[in-house]
Amino acid sequence: MRLGPVKIICLVARPIFAAALFLWLLGTGPFFQAMAQNVSTISEIRVEGIQRIEPETVKSYMRIRAGDSFDAALIDESLKSLFVTGLFRDVSIRRDGIVLIVKVSENPVISRLAFEGNDVTEDARLRKEVQLRPRVVYTRTRVQSDVDRIINIYRAQGRFAVKVVPKVIQQSQNRVDLIFEIDEGEPTLIRKISFIGNKEFSDSRLKTVVLSGESHWYSFLTASDVYDPNRVTFDGEMLRRYYHRRGYADFALLSSSAELSQDQENFFLTFTLEEGNRYRFGEVTINSKLKGLDVSKLKGVTTFQTNDWYDGKKVEDSVNNLVDAVGNLGFAFIDIRPKINRDRENRTVTVTFDINEGNHVFVERIDIHGNVRTMDKVIRREFRLAEGDAFNRSKMRRSRQRINGLGYFKKATVTQKPGSVKDKTVLDVAVEEQSTGTFSVGAGVSSTSGLIAQVQLSEKNLLGKGNHLNIQASLGEKTQNYSIAFTEPYFMDRNFSAGFDLFNVVTKKTDSITFEQNKIGFGLRAGFAYNEKLSHSLRYRFENKEISSIDDDASLMVKKQEGKSITSSIGQMLSYDVRDNRLDPTEGFIVRLNNDLAGLGGDTRYFGTTLSGDNFITILDDWVLRLSGEVGYIFGLGEDVRIDDRFFLGGDSFRGFAQGGVGPRDEDSGDALGGVSYISATAELAFPIGNSDTYKARGFLFSDVGTLRNSTESGSGIQEDDMMRASLGAGIGIKTPLGVIRFNYAVPVLKANFDKEEKFSFQLGTGF
Repeated sequence: MRLGPVKIICLVARPIFAAALFLWLLGTGPFFQAMAQNVSTISEIRVEGIQRIEPETVKSYMRIRAGDSFDAALIDESLKSLFVTGLFRDVSIRRDGIVLIVKVSENPVISRLAFEGNDVTEDARLRKEVQLRPRVVYTRTRVQSDVDRIINIYRAQGRFAVKVVPKVIQQSQNRVDLIFEIDEGEPTLIRKISFIGNKEFSDSRLKTVVLSGESHWYSFLTASDVYDPNRVTFDGEMLRRYYHRRGYADFALLSSSAELSQDQENFFLTFTLEEGNRYRFGEVTINSKLKGLDVSKLKGVTTFQTNDWYDGKKVEDSVNNLVDAVGNLGFAFIDIRPKINRDRENRTVTVTFDINEGNHVFVERIDIHGNVRTMDKVIRREFRLAEGDAFNRSKMRRSRQRINGLGYFKKATVTQKPGSVKDKTVLDVAVEEQSTGTFSVGAGVSSTSGLIAQVQLSEKNLLGKGNHLNIQASLGEKTQNYSIAFTEPYFMDRNFSAGFDLFNVVTKKTDSITFEQNKIGFGLRAGFAYNEKLSHSLRYRFENKEISSIDDDASLMVKKQEGKSITSSIGQMLSYDVRDNRLDPTEGFIVRLNNDLAGLGGDTRYFGTTLSGDNFITILDDWVLRLSGEVGYIFGLGEDVRIDDRFFLGGDSFRGFAQGGVGPRDEDSGDALGGVSYISATAELAFPIGNSDTYKARGFLFSDVGTLRNSTESGSGIQEDDMMRASLGAGIGIKTPLGVIRFNYAVPVLKANFDKEEKFSFQLGTGF
């Protein structure tokens, strides 16, 4: 058989190809070894470059472990994880055979943290806000974050020109000192405040509503002209309250914007608002689902009537009044909810109070915390609820007011929490204590007392028991006063107060009083409250008095009083107080009846009575009208009333007249002789000036009327006129860091020709 050329070539090539393939496979053994090596596991992870951190710590942050395959994805994730820790400036991962090498460069640790250039904000405040601390790892990201925090602190204080530069000082052992260099800059002021959309109220009126104020030459007395974004936010709420209290139930604040000037020194505020229509109260209805409750007994409890201008606050006050009134009728578990419907066509708001039976809930426990110094019992005795009582929201609110009214705490909250079972509740009281003791050294001046220097030590919460102690020494050109007063508000843990006073008062001569008086003595006090409004107090007072240094040309009557006398008296005061705030009232009234009887020993015998009252009426939000009246009468028991026991009018008690400038007077010497009866009344309108909560500048318009009469002396040398006197005046009061400044200017419009005037008066005091 004859073979073709192709077949011959194939037969010859096969063995040659097989032999070549065998030899090639033998020569490529290292390739297969490398292939086997590429799919092998990690035998070791080696960490390089560490100084403080342990190798195992570095490995714990990685996603790949010894024994894992060389997975590029896991290696990349491990690299990212190490960077995220913030411990390292730089990280690299490489492979060396079957070993994975991790090389790191650690971030330094902060050795010292400091602030420089900060005068307005203390270091303690800044340290509290920043996140970096000594012994914390330094990173640029954290530093920049703290720079932003510091800037925000200053911007909240109205300093938008603040600059903060972090400075890093390298130390040994990979440590650094971090210093924030601060340029606080000047406060960024509000140049102008504008309102858009207001038709019923002018810009000037609305500027008195918001707390922010425009910058003026007198703005150094306030801080309202410094831009504060939080204050601007609250300004919107103030506008809403203002309009809602005046019947504009549809009021809406559309926007409030603050535009910073190019020089970053001034802000321009713009409030865009929509006033809406003004509404009156329509029909007022009280519905009750309580069995046995006579709704007719609730008439007059609401604080508004049909056809009054709508006022949202009056609706809230009415709910509180109804809760109290229904509770006083014996219904412990009540739920009162007002339903408000607007009739936009007739512009009226109908209000329906639905009185339903509330859940039967009892007070299981009262928990108190946050009081480190103040004893629990001091707080518990202010509660109008006791453990086991039926829960009453109105009494809980009143308890909170009483605790805050103590003045021992920056803040006191009373919240309701679930009890152990469904029908029980726990009252949780959280308080934050504040300093209750003060030591002050002060100086001041007044037109009635002259220059004054004062030292005072006061403690309102002595030993955490709620006792009051006050020690005072006041040295003035015209008066000197030394006193010690102690009061136990709950004597023997009962609703009964007790206290004592030690005093020494020296009164120098004035233009109207031509003698000096020295009084030294002590007093004992006790008091108790019949209820929340009515209280009663009793007192005993012992005084050793001396009249001396009488001028040669003084009145004969004054000369007769020269020498010493002893007064031993008992007295009482009955007080009915329904003011909303005892320190700064805006609503309500108080009436006081005082009686004093002298003659229980000593050589002075008289009976004196005074009746006084103050009524406070809010005309606008911060416009408060005070109407006051007072009458007094004193008569001797078998003898004339001594001159130093009589009543005097003038000065602070009757503006526009000098101290002792009203009433009977010696014709020759001009000495004020005092009187045994008087009547006085005051109408005063107080209104805000500016918008600072810190300084609380107020203006006053007032009128004083009254008379002092019935001198026990008679004769041709005595000038006396029973006519009514009157004065008109204006004043301004400013609470500043230097103390309280009060200026009054009053002009007598009705006076006797022998009265002595004093049109301008002022007071200025300070503590340091």
